[in-house]
Amino acid sequence: MISNVYQYNTNTKGCLKEIYKANPDVVFLLETNNTWKEGTDELNEKYPYHIKVPQENTYGMLLYSKLELTDSKVKFIVENDIPSIHTKLILKSGATVMLYGIHPTPPSPTENERSTERDKELLLIADIVKEQDKPVIVIGDLNDVAWSHTTSLFLKMSGLLDPRRGRGFFNSFHARYPFLRFPLDHAFISPAFKLNKIKRLDSYGSDHFPIFIEIQYEPQDTSDKEVMQPDTDDIKEANEKKNKK
Repeated sequence: MISNVYQYNTNTKGCLKEIYKANPDVVFLLETNNTWKEGTDELNEKYPYHIKVPQENTYGMLLYSKLELTDSKVKFIVENDIPSIHTKLILKSGATVMLYGIHPTPPSPTENERSTERDKELLLIADIVKEQDKPVIVIGDLNDVAWSHTTSLFLKMSGLLDPRRGRGFFNSFHARYPFLRFPLDHAFISPAFKLNKIKRLDSYGSDHFPIFIEIQYEPQDTSDKEVMQPDTDDIKEANEKKNKK
């Protein structure tokens, strides 16, 4: 379950209700400050593994897991106040997968939309993903829509799949405006995973709807997965964005 709680929303009880109703193995909460940390601490009992990075700048994050987390790190790979979570996740089968929780900053009004900190962080994460010898899940609020140039470039450079493709948009933002909604909250997965279910959960006062995704690890069944491949121009563009100061 991925949910941008909206830091100034105080309905922690409503959030907990959605978590208990969906009963996910992993919960990733974004825009979480100390109020949200304290308001969700009761999850510690049901989710014994957790990584908590509360911040007051709308970029805090809380990761709760029923599944074991190991070699966990919090990194600030582009900006010194924008965290990302990097951890191994041990499945019930004993298999190890890599999980990355991210929330890059949106484009600034003064910048070109193709040369932002968001793009740089996504492409640096793509490099990290590409180097892994384990299956990967990337989750978070990417401040970008599923059909954008940047998202497509990320998928090409990382080798991951967008499990929503061909199944719907699952618009998560803006929860308060029914006629103006976009898919900003994402889960990208390695071809070793199969999508079982994806759905939008109920709002509890945030400007984002929570997104629930259920995936199954099937490393022997990847033949029908169409992974996007970068061409020379994609690689050049990605390198320019990553090296931009």
